[in-house]
Amino acid sequence: MDYVILAVAKVLGIVFNLYMWVVIISALISWVNPDPYNPIVRFLHRATEPVFAKVRHYIPFSIIGGIDLSPIIVILALQMLDIALVGNLTRLAYGM
Repeated sequence: MDYVILAVAKVLGIVFNLYMWVVIISALISWVNPDPYNPIVRFLHRATEPVFAKVRHYIPFSIIGGIDLSPIIVILALQMLDIALVGNLTRLAYGM
């Protein structure tokens, strides 16, 4: 059972890390004028915009002076989830 919990922790850590990079790449691409029909740009938009929209809805100060801070908020939330959830699952697995 401890290997299953450790495997879940590792997979969650990888998923959080991959999504963090998707958010970073999406934020970087938004600085330029990307082709909206490019499949990579469309994937990045579909993968991040629903989360960014939720952050903008629930945290009204996420846009300050025309600068969208929702990617930073999402990255911070992912890091907190990684530390709290993955860290606790890993400690639980090693403690069994």
